[in-house]
Amino acid sequence: MTEKITLILADDHAMVRKGLTAFLSTAEDIQVMAVVESGMEAVSAAMQYAPDVVLLDLFMPDKPAVETIRQIKKVSPRSQIIMVTSHEGDEYVVPTTQAGAISYILKDATPEDLIRTVRKAARGESTISSRVAKALEKVVSLKMEDEQFHEDLTSREMEVLHYIAEGSSNMDIATHLNISEKTVKSHVSNILSKLYLTDRTKVAVYAWRQGLVKK
Repeated sequence: MTEKITLILADDHAMVRKGLTAFLSTAEDIQVMAVVESGMEAVSAAMQYAPDVVLLDLFMPDKPAVETIRQIKKVSPRSQIIMVTSHEGDEYVVPTTQAGAISYILKDATPEDLIRTVRKAARGESTISSRVAKALEKVVSLKMEDEQFHEDLTSREMEVLHYIAEGSSNMDIATHLNISEKTVKSHVSNILSKLYLTDRTKVAVYAWRQGLVKK
């Protein structure tokens, strides 16, 4: 039997908690370990269960999302954090991903999209809603003063970067480019090094901020 993806759900609205839990219950490979309604409870549950994935509402009443994310990553470094929100703006994407969130999905996502996002997060792969990605594009012109480290990437690394920004897995990238998954991993490692970034999510955000990806 395949090992289940363990998950904690944190949202301060009862209806949202009920709806998301119902969505997740349709997936046989996902096990909800705890459902909580505050950032503090999310941190405590993460400490207790060390889940594979944490679904975290962007706006919790007791503490800022960035602080909650950092505390969760401190008590359970292995947990991948997915931000869940109805807010489509870009201003929270960068700080939350820098704090440690891997994905950013809107609350009106379909059950299939939610479950797909959870599965990808459990594999260490990011997902950012296309509508949020479009919001990021609007501020690209204001971000161009940032250092453009991507100029040091090879043409092949730029191809891989584009696929990362679109949320593709290493296996998907290997198929698209007709190369081995091991080679893809090598390219990803080089990209992280050249961009001075620590994970794929930050690479995706960098690509959107620099106008390298268009949705």
